[in-house]
Amino acid sequence: MRVAPGQPAATDTRPRTRFHWARAAVAAVATAVIVGVPTDIIANPWFSREIPVRWWEYPVLAATCLLTAAWFAIRMTRPQDTTGKSGAYGGAALALFAVGCPVCNKLVLLAVGTSGALGLWAPIQPYLAVVSLALLGAAVAYRWRRRDCGTTCQTP
Repeated sequence: MRVAPGQPAATDTRPRTRFHWARAAVAAVATAVIVGVPTDIIANPWFSREIPVRWWEYPVLAATCLLTAAWFAIRMTRPQDTTGKSGAYGGAALALFAVGCPVCNKLVLLAVGTSGALGLWAPIQPYLAVVSLALLGAAVAYRWRRRDCGTTCQTP
């Protein structure tokens, strides 16, 4: 489409492109691997758990993957805009601690020992999961509000 001299270029109003969907899919798979494999929620030969996977860890992993994919799928106005990254990355990192085996985490064992890992850390993990999902949700909402949607979302 040609633009007449002196006229502003038309903004691309397509809400999604194949690149954004592919980037979202890669982010979801990467999150599943990065969080699910070391915590042994996704069974693998490299890692093992001393404590079996608890029922709530599966939905937390799924929600973390979906929210991460949503964050990566939203197209930003300025590609160099880095605001909101800390909430997304922090939420995903916190999810790793939230769904991990309490006695398999070396940092927790060094800090509070085995009995502390089971008595102190394990009861806190569901709350960490809620906080991590809240951080990811807030990052997605913030990114959604600052998205590039051309003229389709301007208010009169």
